[in-house]
Amino acid sequence: MGLPPSKEESTPLRGPDSRWFVATVRAPFICDTTQGGTTDKLDDVDYPAYTMGTAAELLGVQPAFLRSLDAAGLLSPGRSAGGQRRYSRADLTLATRVRALLDQNMPLAAATRIVSLERQLAAAHRRITHLEQTTGQSSGDASDR
Repeated sequence: MGLPPSKEESTPLRGPDSRWFVATVRAPFICDTTQGGTTDKLDDVDYPAYTMGTAAELLGVQPAFLRSLDAAGLLSPGRSAGGQRRYSRADLTLATRVRALLDQNMPLAAATRIVSLERQLAAAHRRITHLEQTTGQSSGDASDR
């Protein structure tokens, strides 16, 4: 019995020297196109697919860095049935942003707060856009402000 075919996925990440690189991840490809199936999980940026070791290797950091982000409350990785941390692509993107701030000599508490506020601001912008679309207004209409 051979291995199932695999799907390659390129994920842009920022390395430890703050240069962007593309990590190619090979994931098992299973032809299940039903909603909630395996291929949906492969496309889901929030699906916790990466072990701590793999995530640390992709980011060019030590596993302790990822644990510190978890302890600071910035990341909430998923857990396997055995209790091991599992990271999503969204978690890796967030960790990359924190790493970039730390590389600029920002304290962990400040970097965590900045990233948290950036996430809140992005959510607020999405909410405003949604509300404008449902009411038929555009964000470029300065007369309402």
